Amino acid sequence: MKTLIVGGVAGGMSAATRLRRLDETAEIVVFERGQYVSFANCGLPYYVGGLIEDRAQLLLQTPESLTARFRLDVRINHEVTGIDPVAKTVAVRDTLTGETSTETYDRLILAAGAAAHEGAHNVATSTLRTVDDVDYIESVLAAKPEGASAVVIGGGFIGLEAVENLVHRGVHVTLVQRGLQVFTPLDPEMAAPVLATLREHGVDVRLDTTVLGASVDGALELSDGTTVPADLVIDASGVRPATELATRAGLRVGASGGVWVDDTQRTSDPFIYAVGDGVEKTDALTGEPLLVTMAGLANRHGRAAADSIAGEPEPSSPALGTSILGLFGLTIALTGWSEKRLVAAGRAHRIAHTHPSSHAGYYPGAQGMSMKLLIDPATDAILGAQIVGGDGVDKRIDVIATAMVGGLTASALTRLELAYAPQYSSAKDPVNQLGYVADNLRAGTSRNVQWHELAAALAAGEVLVDVRNPGEFSDGSIPGAINVPLDQLRDRLAELPDAALIVHCQVGQRGHTAARILTQHGFDVRNLDGGYRTWLAGDSLPTRSIPRESATEAPERILA
Repeated sequence: MKTLIVGGVAGGMSAATRLRRLDETAEIVVFERGQYVSFANCGLPYYVGGLIEDRAQLLLQTPESLTARFRLDVRINHEVTGIDPVAKTVAVRDTLTGETSTETYDRLILAAGAAAHEGAHNVATSTLRTVDDVDYIESVLAAKPEGASAVVIGGGFIGLEAVENLVHRGVHVTLVQRGLQVFTPLDPEMAAPVLATLREHGVDVRLDTTVLGASVDGALELSDGTTVPADLVIDASGVRPATELATRAGLRVGASGGVWVDDTQRTSDPFIYAVGDGVEKTDALTGEPLLVTMAGLANRHGRAAADSIAGEPEPSSPALGTSILGLFGLTIALTGWSEKRLVAAGRAHRIAHTHPSSHAGYYPGAQGMSMKLLIDPATDAILGAQIVGGDGVDKRIDVIATAMVGGLTASALTRLELAYAPQYSSAKDPVNQLGYVADNLRAGTSRNVQWHELAAALAAGEVLVDVRNPGEFSDGSIPGAINVPLDQLRDRLAELPDAALIVHCQVGQRGHTAARILTQHGFDVRNLDGGYRTWLAGDSLPTRSIPRESATEAPERILA
């Protein structure tokens, strides 16, 4: 059996090495059009920032090492330019000499990945996706060791990693973001701390702005009417599936724009497989096609393609999109669907916000985090989660993602037996706490209102009661709120108006207690989800970034 693999790095090399482990007799040829077949692309920004000092550490394997260990025929600087599915051959061009050749195959794996969007910026840009990219960036920074300036276009994963590491190098960075928030996978109130962190570290963030072109002195002209200096411009505005080779071969391209594959990574041609960022994935929540560009999935699906070719097919699991990002000590993590996506799809949902500490508050060094859980109101299924904070964010998002794969409900998070010691967690772990809020919502023990629904509720006649202490209230409050501290609430019931009430505290816990007291005294009351802290994050946002109720069913109606 002769298998050709087009493309190395995550998906291609995972397929090649797995196939060798399953079949010692297979002939395996890997074509890579660049000069690096296996490198740590996720580590590239950290080499730019100096955290990874040795460039050689980025080069995980070489053709020689892959030949020695796995008996792979790895041909770098060789680009596959065409596929003949009938003859089962590929056309190959040596990118150094220009010579062309034809290679036959029994099975073919496409791991072409994704390509950067061709930006309409009218300026010379670099990406941050290859070793050649970082070599170019290094040359620019070396030529101007002091006072360098950079513009990063796009505030997604790569853009934020580029920003952080350029700042670490002493570069003055302007981040240009087309939309009204940075890091658009997050819901806007969850992205507010990300924006604050960027600005705290001196990043000039331009929201709702695009690059128009370059002026005569090399500065960039922005759509907000300003110009900014730019010795270096990194385009991190997004990627697209690299499907040209598959399209010319007549392979099916899916509705998402990626190459269509079945659950064994087989394309519409039974002898051709495809893996990696250029391939369509299946959404774990809906079964619908989607694009997810993640190294973990590329590795997993490369393995699945090899299993299928070796006669041991194991269906690929759908994708949740679980991901994580570090930014100046802040950790940002998410899994599943966001509120924005649920609203856009008109899908019913309920929401829970919490603001726990990473470990027991009395143990030194506890760090705060903000957590958001999206829940199906009919089934109590977990639809998604987002966490932003310091220590401990990574393990909490992994627990929730694992719960989703295992089919646990939101309320079942209360029953997870998680490791506890004061320096690692609390007796009620933050994941358990999120489950308690979800369980109260499910059971009707609590009803909540979201930060972006508050203004409309107050305009409709509901009254806001702040149950924090007077000192907290004087330090900052929501306009129109009346202050009745929780510990005085039972004695001051007569002061409350005969109207529907919304109560709130700092993060939601005292608000829940207040709501329970008032409900049992006959009041119609809801709790402001996530309290003053969540409202404050949302209140700092541009109006157009606020998620709107779906046309079919508003979240607060679901909870009634």
